[in-house]
Amino acid sequence: MRVITGSAGGRRLLELEGLETRPTTGRVKEGVFSALQFDIEGRRVLDLFAGTGQMGIECLSRGAASAVFVDQRKDAFEVVKKNLALTDLQDRAQVVCGNARDFVARACGGFDLVFLDPPYASGLLEEMLERITAPGFDILGPYGIIVAEHPADRRLAVPAGCRLRKTYRYGKIAVTLFRREGNE
Repeated sequence: MRVITGSAGGRRLLELEGLETRPTTGRVKEGVFSALQFDIEGRRVLDLFAGTGQMGIECLSRGAASAVFVDQRKDAFEVVKKNLALTDLQDRAQVVCGNARDFVARACGGFDLVFLDPPYASGLLEEMLERITAPGFDILGPYGIIVAEHPADRRLAVPAGCRLRKTYRYGKIAVTLFRREGNE
């Protein structure tokens, strides 16, 4: 697993041991960043269910202003910190060891790009899509984009105040992009 391009391009990232984490594959990651290439520079990124932090780190490498990484697993928290140090991107990052629900409940608005890749069977994807855009929890800023990774056979409802930008399919995996309404 490597950073694709930018200031940390080509650097190898540490991975988590075991089968609890399902990292985004290289093919999916390349497709996502091809779709987002003009939506990253200067943006504030939230990487919920961060795992190794590869998605947020790719954004920082490509010029994102800042990134917050959230994962409740202590080993993931440590790997994200180490990967940020390996890529020399820790100065624009915050790493939170905690529950995504709790983070969203107390977070202030203003993220431009939100990555969601919770465990597929947890039901958290739909819940987080709803919470991120709900009044009172609204943390998606103007022109905000949500990137949701999910099984290809699952269709996601469009969150309140957003529109479907596109769904990309990669075999059994799909990535759906939603954009704040009225901003295209």
